[in-house]
Amino acid sequence: MAARDQPAIIRLNPTQYAHILDNNTNVTRVLIGPRTQARQEHEIKVFGPEEMVLVPPRHYCIVQNPVKRNDKGEVLADKNDQVLLAYGEEEIRTEGPPFPLYPGELIKLAPTSLSIVPPQTALRLEAIRDLDDKGTHRSAGDEWLFLGPGTYIPRVEVRVKDTIKATIVQPGTALRLQARQEMKDSAGTVRQAGEEWLMRKTGAYMPGVFEVIVATVKPIVLTERRAIHLRALRTFTDEYGVQRRAGEEWLLTIKDCETHIQDVHEEVVNAALEIIALSRAHYCVIQNPWDDQGKPQMGRQELRRGEASFFLRPGEELVSGRIFDVVVLGPDEALLLRASQPFKDGDKDRTPGDRWTVVGPCEYVPPVEVEVVKRYKAIPLDETEGIYVRNIKTGAIEMVIGRTYLLGPDEELWEKPLSEDVDVLLSAPQNDSKGVKLSEISPDAKSRPRDKARDRTRVVTFRTPHNSAVQVYDFRKKASRVVWGPGLVMLGPDEQFTILTLSGGKPKKQNQIKALSLSLGPDFMTDIVVVETSDHARLQIQLSYNWRFDVGNRTVEDASKIFQVPDFVGDACKAIASRVRAAVAASSFDDFHRNSADIIRSAVFGKDEHGHVRDVFSFPSNKLVITNIDIQSVEPVDQRTKDALSYSVQQAIEITTKSQEASARHDAERKAQEAVGLLERQKLKDQIEAEKARRALLELQAESSAVQSMGSAKAEARARAEAAQIEMQAELEQAKLRAQAQKIQSESGLEETRMRQEAELAFLGRKNELEITRAREMAEIEREKFKEQVAAIGQDAIIKIAQAGPEMQAKLLGGLGLQSVLITDGKSPLNLFNTARGMLGQAGAAGALASGTD
Repeated sequence: MAARDQPAIIRLNPTQYAHILDNNTNVTRVLIGPRTQARQEHEIKVFGPEEMVLVPPRHYCIVQNPVKRNDKGEVLADKNDQVLLAYGEEEIRTEGPPFPLYPGELIKLAPTSLSIVPPQTALRLEAIRDLDDKGTHRSAGDEWLFLGPGTYIPRVEVRVKDTIKATIVQPGTALRLQARQEMKDSAGTVRQAGEEWLMRKTGAYMPGVFEVIVATVKPIVLTERRAIHLRALRTFTDEYGVQRRAGEEWLLTIKDCETHIQDVHEEVVNAALEIIALSRAHYCVIQNPWDDQGKPQMGRQELRRGEASFFLRPGEELVSGRIFDVVVLGPDEALLLRASQPFKDGDKDRTPGDRWTVVGPCEYVPPVEVEVVKRYKAIPLDETEGIYVRNIKTGAIEMVIGRTYLLGPDEELWEKPLSEDVDVLLSAPQNDSKGVKLSEISPDAKSRPRDKARDRTRVVTFRTPHNSAVQVYDFRKKASRVVWGPGLVMLGPDEQFTILTLSGGKPKKQNQIKALSLSLGPDFMTDIVVVETSDHARLQIQLSYNWRFDVGNRTVEDASKIFQVPDFVGDACKAIASRVRAAVAASSFDDFHRNSADIIRSAVFGKDEHGHVRDVFSFPSNKLVITNIDIQSVEPVDQRTKDALSYSVQQAIEITTKSQEASARHDAERKAQEAVGLLERQKLKDQIEAEKARRALLELQAESSAVQSMGSAKAEARARAEAAQIEMQAELEQAKLRAQAQKIQSESGLEETRMRQEAELAFLGRKNELEITRAREMAEIEREKFKEQVAAIGQDAIIKIAQAGPEMQAKLLGGLGLQSVLITDGKSPLNLFNTARGMLGQAGAAGALASGTD
């Protein structure tokens, strides 16, 4: 604002101030109220009037760039009277009289309440410059606490870093403290930087300026079934006065304490170590047990059997990590044991590797020196069941059949190996002896594990079908035996089945069928043979042979012969085919076509000395006998021949068919003519019968009309008569009913009247009785009342009352000079006789009373 625009008079209140600039000296001075001053021409008011800064009690403010003062508190100025400022400095001013701000001073913090530090609270202070704190020298960076309760007055040299509250240490808990630098704790113990310790004292704890509360350590509760596994991180003396070395491990149980607070030098390995409780039916093996002196025995084992309960000590562990059940053996069970260490078993000395068995019934707990190889049961075997048992010392294998067997300590079950083909054949259904075709064997049957198909330790059995034979070869004895069916084959340890590989298919191919049993027949087999006639016609013949083995007595010789030919089917089919081809080659097509059966039978069976065809074709090498041949089909191999033969056959069939059709057509026409004649004849007969029936119908219709007319007239007359009769009967019934109703109505009226009258009579009688009773009772009451009144008043009083009236009247009349008077209204008649009588009566009564009185 320009000088000319400013007022010439500056007026300041007692709490105001203003800044005046002297343009001549360029110095700004402060005017403090109360004051009224005329402004000079060279002076300009640059600030104000403004209220002074007032700091209330228990408040403070911060002034930036404060004025400099001398020891007496006076403001310093230069030679030009310009106040001197401490630029960049700050000054904290507390409660006092209001003060002005000199030119250049600024209020950095308006008046603010002083910080009140409550109890159990402290302020962490840091010196930002060197200072003297009540006689204590503080260097920049020093930290200390201002403990409550109290009011903190801030200083520009001190910065409040944070507020610390006391932590309540509950009973049974502790505070984990850490030193930020070398210091002494509350107990006077020197702590190094980073060192940790516990504060266990119950109550409020205020951490020191260089202490940090890491955590509140809660107690670990110990029970009868819970312990703590601890490890020392460094050598120290624990809470219970025991010195622990670095790395040492120990247990705390409820016998030592009920609750435990983890020390800073302790590491909790397991805070919930459960107790191991063993019942009478359990036991366990402890690895690395502790001895009586509390030292772990590394590498050793200890057996503990229930009933017992204990905690695993450090380093101890359960073998296999579990508790074992006491082995309870039944009467048919046993344990195979093996010594792993030398020890004394009762009266016997056991060396490592010894094997023995414990047979039930009993309970058994294996010592730590004993290894349980296996537990097994006695194997019950039927007469048709068995197992292979091998002696592990001698290697001998025996077959046990038909009894319950318990393995000895030196015995084991032996698995008998069988070839893949035998496994497949044994797993096939054993309902016949024809074998299994290779094409019917699924890939899964070959690829599946053999141990799933059968128990290889069981004696291999095969039920020989009826009328068949099975050959078994013993490789040790180098001899074979044959089992005739029906029977059961049980393979010894060194025996194997003889697998029959037979030809199959049409035409026969080798190695198509595998079988364990040889069927003895009778049976049949089918083969296709390609032959060529003498005129070079190639034919395909399908033949079926009936065969059997001639083993009537089933001797040893028979058994040895029937298995001499491995593929009797292929051998027999080849021999028969060669004979058939030779016989057909010597015949023409027409001759063979007409006499095929005779030619083939003669070729196969041959002829005797009489020229007759033999009945059988025998194979002496294996006693196979062919008993019959059936020609199932004959087809040309060459296509042209086949087509020509087919055409001729079709022509023959066509001719035969046409002749049959003509014959059938002729028969049909003849039968049709016969049927037409019969039909016409039947029509005439039907017409005659129809006319007869029509005539009879007309006659019946006429009779029916006459009967109908007569019947309708009769019915109408009868209906009218019945209607009139019914109407009269109805009127009669109505009259009877009306009379009955009138009678009932009148009777009911009379009855009602009679009952009403009786009720009225009864009511009146009862009412009269009640009135009589009431009148009698009222009279009695009045009599009693009058009697009581008379008795209450008394005889003298009554006499006086009776005399009072007449006497008064007499005196009144005497006063008037009248002897008597009678007053009437003139309207009511007056009986003077009665009046006179009354008067006489009153006089008489008065006289009587008077005489009575006298």
